[in-house]
Amino acid sequence: MTAPLETVPQLIARARQALQAGGNPQMAVDAINEALKQAPRDIGLILYLGDAHHAAGQKSDAGHAYGIGLKLAAQINPVSIPDGIRQALQRAEARRAEYSAAYESFLRARLPGSEKETRFDQALEILLGRRQIYVQQPTKFYFPGLPQIQFYDTALFDWASELEAKADQIREELISVMTETGTFSPYLSEEDTARPHVRSHTLQGSLDWAAYYIWKDGARVEDNARRCPVTAAAFENVPLDFLTGQAPSVLFSRLKPGAHIPPHHGLVNTRLIGHLPLLVPGPAWLRVGNQVHHWQEGQLVIFDDSIEHEAKNEADETRVVLLFDFWKPEITLKEREQIAALTAAISDYSGDAIARAD
Repeated sequence: MTAPLETVPQLIARARQALQAGGNPQMAVDAINEALKQAPRDIGLILYLGDAHHAAGQKSDAGHAYGIGLKLAAQINPVSIPDGIRQALQRAEARRAEYSAAYESFLRARLPGSEKETRFDQALEILLGRRQIYVQQPTKFYFPGLPQIQFYDTALFDWASELEAKADQIREELISVMTETGTFSPYLSEEDTARPHVRSHTLQGSLDWAAYYIWKDGARVEDNARRCPVTAAAFENVPLDFLTGQAPSVLFSRLKPGAHIPPHHGLVNTRLIGHLPLLVPGPAWLRVGNQVHHWQEGQLVIFDDSIEHEAKNEADETRVVLLFDFWKPEITLKEREQIAALTAAISDYSGDAIARAD
């Protein structure tokens, strides 16, 4: 005859006895695991399992159990959580934080430091749960096989230093343009529906985010280019992504004080976006994926806009960058021709523009 199955209360009592001073924490772990076979989603039991693992010195297993308990508790109404469980949840959070800090300290003691953030630093932050993983998610056209890089090192582009060297002259042209009213137009027009994030966008039709185009949707804006000759000529060596009727766009992008561009994705992942900051009167930032960049006047920044990004001008004055889009260096000349032919065919067939500046 087989022994009768112990009930959950009996197993809990056995675990409690095993955890008493001088007891055996591993016996408690075994008893609670048996109880969980009968009540697998019991938050109290799961947290108690974490306590037993903690008593046994099994911090990794304890952290795992606490994590499951906290996740389940987050799915129910906090008002319905009994005080005893609430206290256990608080203990679980505190211990997980303690484990995480100890783990990080141990790892960092074994690792060489670095002055500048590296890819390894990002990997470590993700491992520690400090950062989320972001990938390319273009809303219109995805090209496979490209590296997932949020911000590119400007040293990789031989034309970057030449463009930066012209920042002062370009800024003078910008200031001249800004002395006149009506020169800028909303970056997101009322008619713009090609980009999903535009619909119901608080900045649609607003001059809080405004543009003065040198190139727009693949066409040179001649009057503006003549007015800003240094700016127009600065891109002779930049591999702009020429796509008939769609790209490139080169513009002064103006963001008024307090203006926030919400998180969104660009239309395609075959291009990069460049910002040459010209007027940065105070705190203003650009987040791409899990990295945040603070604009500095005259210092070029290059990023992949098919990865979720957002921006905000927290200064009391207007921020302006020279914004432009260009081919990713990983796209070959043949692939550029193929992409250009494809986008033209799509446009001719349906009138859909898949690669306008975003």
